[in-house]
Amino acid sequence: MGHMLLPFRLGLGGPIGSGHQFFPWIHIGDLAGILTHALEANHVHGVLNGVAPSSATNAEFAQTLGAALGRRAFIPLPSAVVQAVFGRQRAIMLLEGQKVIPQRTLATGYQYSFPELGAALKEIVA
Repeated sequence: MGHMLLPFRLGLGGPIGSGHQFFPWIHIGDLAGILTHALEANHVHGVLNGVAPSSATNAEFAQTLGAALGRRAFIPLPSAVVQAVFGRQRAIMLLEGQKVIPQRTLATGYQYSFPELGAALKEIVA
């Protein structure tokens, strides 16, 4: 988040590449909560996905972050720039994305404090 905030605060933020790729996200409080839940609950075994239960595309994430900051988010970061700055392997993660559903995390009974992107981003930038 730290690297993303400045461009968005300046009104220069926007989607990465096409923006159509899924962009898994989680509030840091929920990530810590999942770890605590996994350590304290005897019935939790195995791998838990540390992502929020609501999915978003990169364009939706950019739009919501812009709204949380009271700024527009319409200037896309071109794919070629992403590859030049981050290298091919890291660029693939940012440009292709992946839809991750925390089925096992939810099945263990973990209750998210920030299940929705808008509320999570508003709390972070407050």
